[in-house]
Amino acid sequence: MIIQERYYKNDPFLKLYQDAIENRITNIINKEILLTKGNNNLAGFASGYNYFGLHFSNNQWIFREWAPNADSIFLIGEISGWQEKNKYSLNKISEAGIWEIVLPEEDLKHKDLYRLKIHWPGGEGDRVPSYATRVVQDPQTLIFNAQVWFPQFPYNWRFPDFKCFKDAPLIYEAHIGMAQEEEKIGAYREFTETILPRIVSSGYNMIQLMAIQEHPYYGSFGYQVSNFFAASSRFGTPEDLKELIDSAHSEGIAVIMDIIHSHAVSNEVEGLSRFDGTIYQYFHDGPRGMHSAWDSRCFDYNKTEVLNFLLSNCRYWLEEYHFDGFRFDGITSMLYLHHGLGEAFTSYDGYFGQDVDEDALTYLALANKLIHDIRPDAVTIAEDISGMPGLAVPVSEGGFGFDYRFAMGIPDFWIRLVKDSYDEDWSTGHLWYELNNKRIEDKSISYCESHDQALVGDQSLIFRLIGVDMYDHMTIDDNNFRVDRGIALHKLIRLITLSTAGNGYLNFMGNEFGHPEWIDFPRQGNNWSYHYARRQWHLVDDPMLKYHLLANYDRDMISLAKQFHILETSAPKLLYENAYDKIIAFRRAGLLFAFNFHPTSSFTNYCFDAPPGTYQMIFDSDAIIYGGHGRLIPGHVHKTIFDETKDSKRQFISLYLPTRTGIVLKYIE
Repeated sequence: MIIQERYYKNDPFLKLYQDAIENRITNIINKEILLTKGNNNLAGFASGYNYFGLHFSNNQWIFREWAPNADSIFLIGEISGWQEKNKYSLNKISEAGIWEIVLPEEDLKHKDLYRLKIHWPGGEGDRVPSYATRVVQDPQTLIFNAQVWFPQFPYNWRFPDFKCFKDAPLIYEAHIGMAQEEEKIGAYREFTETILPRIVSSGYNMIQLMAIQEHPYYGSFGYQVSNFFAASSRFGTPEDLKELIDSAHSEGIAVIMDIIHSHAVSNEVEGLSRFDGTIYQYFHDGPRGMHSAWDSRCFDYNKTEVLNFLLSNCRYWLEEYHFDGFRFDGITSMLYLHHGLGEAFTSYDGYFGQDVDEDALTYLALANKLIHDIRPDAVTIAEDISGMPGLAVPVSEGGFGFDYRFAMGIPDFWIRLVKDSYDEDWSTGHLWYELNNKRIEDKSISYCESHDQALVGDQSLIFRLIGVDMYDHMTIDDNNFRVDRGIALHKLIRLITLSTAGNGYLNFMGNEFGHPEWIDFPRQGNNWSYHYARRQWHLVDDPMLKYHLLANYDRDMISLAKQFHILETSAPKLLYENAYDKIIAFRRAGLLFAFNFHPTSSFTNYCFDAPPGTYQMIFDSDAIIYGGHGRLIPGHVHKTIFDETKDSKRQFISLYLPTRTGIVLKYIE
């Protein structure tokens, strides 16, 4: 396959690795042919969830499981008094290790609990079925079991034909359990009723839901998955989740989910580890099958059955729950045998060397193809810190088919900047470089902070800026210096991050109004407290506190991005940068952006080159409604000035730029 030359033109260094790149594309094509046997489509191959697991068809129950090392398997549960009974023994129906049992309709009913008892050479164990679509935990014994889910009235979709929009994704990252204010685990239904309206009014057009796949440990943030086909029951029923997604669709909001295919929890009873007695059924044998840093299991992406399981999992969430796409978590860990641990990724050799898991790359490309074959409008996002070339490039052009990749260096940059230096020492030149240091062939999504930056041991961005003064000095009439500084910088950071973003923008819930403190899930070290595993919505709802002013700012900033299609246009063009004055000015989407990061100096009649014409200020971070000082005149009009010096054809604009302020001007004439 010949890769289009523009791929190499965008990054000439890739030409040195042309053979490796084209070998990867060949591997993808050959693997698809192998899986589909040349006469079937990929969706047909990825139909495991329709075959394995428990199904009701033709007035009978059919259950199938893949366990090649098993000697015998029994279905146990309320159906059998939790005992092994011959009548509930599965039959081995293939040499590949597929087992099956057929039961009459009356043997199982809605909400019955069950699991498997698997015997293998030299041992036995209880296991939750690998394709279980409903898994619940007993509140007293804490034991997990599969549950028959067969409601009398299946969910009736109100908007079954929802399609993702063509606009740039403005993503609201959310966690169901910690979305509520009460110190407890929130529910799907509560999210629909109380949080979704907030997201609608804030203007975001896409929700990214975390921790949907079932996970035994709540404090894992959903990243230690045990049951890949089960929506977490701690948040409610499958119908509750479907209602949430359907309701979002009714508001024109797409919903994607974090999908965890980079590893699996090491738990055995409720997970996949040692499912049939071997450690290598789904995972690599030996040390390669263990993720030492995460204490989890690493998939063998070369196995046909594993590919069937994971690809079918993608298809399942699209078809059963009408998710509109996925953020693939932990891509870096998948891509490299070293999982990215301790690596700086300073050389292209690292992207094409022996440490790359080529099977994982092939899987990711096939997953993207499958997803877009089923839902051409679906959105896929790669979370990769290594900078692997081509992740968000079509396979036909040398890439792996993601729609977007996260610009993960940007939030890390902001945290380092805020944590390690005073803003009077910030280099605007370095700031501009970091915000725009992106692979031009990849579509990317920028953000100031996600959940990662606020996890225990760290803090939310605004808490880093203000600190403990947030507890006592956030009232409207309190003129605290640290609060004033923090709010001003928080607004500048968000506006310049969004306006320089590649193709999308993300916000973690609550950060739009400057949620304080950090995230810490209940654990032994905090006496199992939910105090930091919630969102304090009363802060933004209180008109006597400044939080609602930040929410107003974020809402209008998002509206500005949508109105002028800022992220659908080409990259920003720098007009002016002055490190001493800490000024940055640039153009994008027909707008002129000007930022003054200086902590003490406001500038009157500040001039820099600009395209000739008349401009009107349409957005001002210093406005009183955003918690600013109101030093600028709303809607003020500026005309460029012709430089009349000899032999000059310059046009420049003269602006008043107050300290720690960002403004946006629209070209009107």
